[in-house]
Amino acid sequence: MASYNFGLVAFAFALAFCIQGSFGNAVTCENLSKDSCAFAVSSEGKRCVLEQRMCRSGAEKYTCRSSEIEADSLKNWVESDECIKACGLERNVLGISSDSLLESQFTQKLCSTPCYNGCPNIVDLYFNLAAGEGVYLPKLCEAQGVNARRGMAELKSSGLVTPGPVAGGILGEAPGPISSGMFVVAPEPAMAPAF
Repeated sequence: MASYNFGLVAFAFALAFCIQGSFGNAVTCENLSKDSCAFAVSSEGKRCVLEQRMCRSGAEKYTCRSSEIEADSLKNWVESDECIKACGLERNVLGISSDSLLESQFTQKLCSTPCYNGCPNIVDLYFNLAAGEGVYLPKLCEAQGVNARRGMAELKSSGLVTPGPVAGGILGEAPGPISSGMFVVAPEPAMAPAF
């Protein structure tokens, strides 16, 4: 039964892509409104970002543009309101940043079953943002149950670590030699989850 539902969902996505492409509804970031820009992916596979600019009159103007960040396997995509809500996001977010991964409430929403299993575009984006910070998103989601901020800090520090001064050095003297056994090398991260 579960494989039947998965097949049906996959068919619906494929059909949506075919229909969208055949009617010429190509997503161009520069043509998107403020309310549909964030988390969209252009027909070229570039992620769209919302920018705020100040006009000479002092009024704020919002524009949507293509970023240099590419989505792994998605094109022609405007994120659904259901996924925005399930993942704890806001539609009018400016730019793309990994800062929200440090917020435990956001991480709980991102790692929730409706978001993590139902919103591949958003999970792909934050998987790559976390990887850019040296964090493996599935491990962060495991850690978020205990303490997301602590989990992020621990995961971020799991790469090549340079130790502090070696004990035994006297003020004004150089610390003792550093041995190669004092460095910790994290294993290579696994590939992104397949959707």
